[in-house]
Amino acid sequence: MTTAPSTSPYHITVGGIRVEVVRKDIKNLHLGVYPPNGRVRVAAPLVLSDEAVRLAVIEKLAWVKKHKARFRDQPRQSQREMINGESHYFLGQRYRLRLHERPGPSQVSLRGIGTIDIFARPGSSQEQREAILLRWYRQQLKLLLPPLLEKWQAIIGVQASSWGIKKMRTKWGSCSIKARRIWLNLELAKRPTLCLEYVLVHELVHLLERHHNERFMELLDQFMPQWRQCRDLLKEVPLGHEDWHLV
Repeated sequence: MTTAPSTSPYHITVGGIRVEVVRKDIKNLHLGVYPPNGRVRVAAPLVLSDEAVRLAVIEKLAWVKKHKARFRDQPRQSQREMINGESHYFLGQRYRLRLHERPGPSQVSLRGIGTIDIFARPGSSQEQREAILLRWYRQQLKLLLPPLLEKWQAIIGVQASSWGIKKMRTKWGSCSIKARRIWLNLELAKRPTLCLEYVLVHELVHLLERHHNERFMELLDQFMPQWRQCRDLLKEVPLGHEDWHLV
């Protein structure tokens, strides 16, 4: 597979805003503002001058500032203490935590439409209770993913060799093109199911197109026309205490 040439990222400042610029062998300039902190990034054609890039950002400066403000004002959770009454999210819905201390195996269950019960050993630490919840999140994603993978592999016409779930501090998902292996972020258990589908589709499309270029966007439009709305859903659940990035 031939790859499109690109240059190392560099930064410019436009209207007091730091902008990351990446040069690629593409036809059109792409400007984006990314959560959680409103990082601004431009993918620019190799033949476009620095001044033309700067002018393109200036023309969109009001749009950039609006989206940066949205990310700045997005609600964030304080660090979780894993105590009664705390808010926790599962598939986009908020639940209040109810902690039960008892001997025996740990367990997590949903009660009604607003309570998540965690059963832990007496005297368990915050870290131990959090580990119980994360393990449950992982189990739920492992149940949700196989039918979604079967559905979207058939639609896109690709086959991943393997997939897995792990905590990632910088990405919602990743794809090893050579190994055809897909990883999804454990944090997706907190987002609506459509978000999980979008990230899965995003990574599967990388098996057809390695780069985030025009062809990649066209393929997303073809297979999942509503992908932009699904991407926006990722922003609706408050960000966790950790300050990690969407790419």
